[in-house]
Amino acid sequence: MTETFLKNAWYCAGWDSDIGIGAKDLVVRKIAGRPILLYRKLDGGIVAMEDRCPHRSAPLSLGRKEQDSIRCMYHGMLFGPDGKCSHVPGMATVPDDARVPSLPVVERDNWVWVWMGDPAKADADLICEAIGPGNPDWILKTNKIQIKTNYRQEIQNLADLSHVSWVHEMTFGGTEDWGYIKPKHNVTPRGIETRYCVRQVPAPAFAKHLFPEDARFDIQVHVRMSVPCNFILSFAVHEAGDATSGPTNGRLLLDTFSSQAVTPRDDDSIDYYFSWGTSKATYIPGIVDLMHTANMEAFLEDKRMLEGQRERMLEFPNAPLVDIVHDAGPGRMLFVLDKLLQEENEAAAAREAAQ
Repeated sequence: MTETFLKNAWYCAGWDSDIGIGAKDLVVRKIAGRPILLYRKLDGGIVAMEDRCPHRSAPLSLGRKEQDSIRCMYHGMLFGPDGKCSHVPGMATVPDDARVPSLPVVERDNWVWVWMGDPAKADADLICEAIGPGNPDWILKTNKIQIKTNYRQEIQNLADLSHVSWVHEMTFGGTEDWGYIKPKHNVTPRGIETRYCVRQVPAPAFAKHLFPEDARFDIQVHVRMSVPCNFILSFAVHEAGDATSGPTNGRLLLDTFSSQAVTPRDDDSIDYYFSWGTSKATYIPGIVDLMHTANMEAFLEDKRMLEGQRERMLEFPNAPLVDIVHDAGPGRMLFVLDKLLQEENEAAAAREAAQ
């Protein structure tokens, strides 16, 4: 069977604050079609394992914590953090195959990352570089949202910020200039890197009240996208300079950073974890709260558009689609994803043929 999700990749399972150490803190995330149970051990480390008892497939998330282990509350089987069953009530010997698949898990930048593929290939260096709310040099606020769309549509949305002028007219937009940007997309082994400058634009709609009507700014943008769908954004606001190409030469006013991780739940829905804020060096009292509110409103604008798009795509599955200039970024990002998927599927087919 051809897989639509990469296995050998780190998937975001939420913010570290989502997973507590309490007796009832059993968190379930559906990741790439697979239910994953997450909980903390006594030392604070996180356990990630399949949310399924190997006896009759009861959800382990309906069980209870017992120190570092999890007890299935259907027939009382006890599983350690490595997934191995250590006790079956009524049996002196535990069956050898009484084991739950456990998964590598890493906490970094206040995110929780789960490796869904071969544990031997779980390289923490493949986790995207980001800035978390715990970084002392930044003031960031976090949030999350669920969207009923396929993650490939979200990839296309994030790899093409020309839609800011239209989808986000009342929040991030306020100018049509975003529809005329010509970014350069450099392909990396697991994604793309994009840089560009939007010049001589008014303040975004959510902040226009802070400035005179004739105020103009340069927006310096640096995006790093990586599979499965991570979007790391440096968004720096400068006074409008006189440079017409390359980086702006205007004075830096506000240095902002957004870390965004999109996790496919299945073919039809995603979990979206995101942050936005400013460096302490350019912080203005109240600005991060304003940005956070605008960010949430903008992502609800995305949600409406993406869910509407998904609905029409399912209704018209064979309808032809027209490519335009702004599809360059999405095309490159999906090329990288599909290349890695093809490699995994071919390797899986070869293993199956050899058996």
